[in-house]
Amino acid sequence: MLHCPRNITRAALLWSGVFFATGVAPALATDPTGDWRVADGVANIRVAQCNGSMWGVVAWEKRAGGRDTNNPDPAKKSRPTLGMPILLDMKKKPGADAWEGQVYNAKDGQLYSSTITPEGADKMEIQGCVLGFLCGGETWTRVGPPIPSSPANSMAKGTKAAPAPKTTGPSTASNTAASQSHAPTTGAAPAAKKTAAQTASAQAAGAQTAATPPADPVGDICLLPDVARFAH
Repeated sequence: MLHCPRNITRAALLWSGVFFATGVAPALATDPTGDWRVADGVANIRVAQCNGSMWGVVAWEKRAGGRDTNNPDPAKKSRPTLGMPILLDMKKKPGADAWEGQVYNAKDGQLYSSTITPEGADKMEIQGCVLGFLCGGETWTRVGPPIPSSPANSMAKGTKAAPAPKTTGPSTASNTAASQSHAPTTGAAPAAKKTAAQTASAQAAGAQTAATPPADPVGDICLLPDVARFAH
């Protein structure tokens, strides 16, 4: 992801070489939340405001099933990289459209000082330094819209769960068949009508299933345990 200058390539940052660049052009006032594709395309980072700070976690990875094998904490070596915090507790920088905090480098299991600076609506500059110098960086590209502040972290009440969709599957077909079994028989025509109705229902259910997007495995990052325990 972030690629360092040649002299510190081994020392810093994220994933397959994540880290940061020196000069940054003047930033536009832009919301840094949303999903961002890292420079080398191996992952998306979801950035959201959790209790006043910006946090970022891995929301998608090109190669599924990654593990945090380089973490110095033995208990975390087997944790999935999907949903793993990358940008930690980043605070708004006074007088600038930038946020400062830490970035976790999965390549060496270390934390580094970091700054994120939106560049217009669709680009974000990621900067980081080792021990205050030897800085590097890269630019991430927006792939998802800004994210409203999480209700769980803004003292708002949780929203009501959406009502369960009306069942159109086997149970409905079974009930229909049961009710029709007691109706007087009028010949082959009713049976044909029943079969056509069942076929149409099955086709509609299949189309609805096909149109449903895959579930988001990360969701509200403010509710993830690795974020919630620090952000609250």
